[in-house]
Amino acid sequence: MFELQQPATFEQIVKKSRFLAVALPVSSEEEAKAALAAHSDPDANHNCWAWRIGSAYRFSDDGEPSGTAGKPILAALDGQNIDKALVIVTRWFGGILLGSGGLVRAYGGTAAACLRSAALVEVKPTVKAMLSLEFSDLARVKARLEAVADLSVAEEVFTATGADLVLRLPEKAVGTVGQMVADLTSGRTELKVE
Repeated sequence: MFELQQPATFEQIVKKSRFLAVALPVSSEEEAKAALAAHSDPDANHNCWAWRIGSAYRFSDDGEPSGTAGKPILAALDGQNIDKALVIVTRWFGGILLGSGGLVRAYGGTAAACLRSAALVEVKPTVKAMLSLEFSDLARVKARLEAVADLSVAEEVFTATGADLVLRLPEKAVGTVGQMVADLTSGRTELKVE
């Protein structure tokens, strides 16, 4: 999964019609609506758009034939595995009708080219987990945890017999880290995923 680091734009002319794509990072539906209002051009013929935030998504053909603009833009987002983003493709009509297939290619292609040129950051799914360690195991376990890529100790609270750790770790590392902790503590400690 990827997210936009910053806004991106791409423009092209297709049979005398001008298509301008703007890709924007958004984190909520309200933010997407505000960005749409700010970046739509009232003088253009069409401001077609799509956004995806997790499993939620919306799209609009803005007057183009149904299914020829919003869905292809959404398909460009999904095809490049991009989340938390809004793409607006604005069209200024150039006098030549493109037909349904031509519109799908123009809107989807403009959106896809814009997203390909965007600066992206990979987002790895993480989970929160808890460990209750005795003092005799604490230093050894913490040293091994530091070697796990993308794992961080979010909180450490000392108790009378040791410490409780709150970890943030990659979802795919849960099994490996759980086994490592069990092995290092001879089964005295279990990784508890929240």
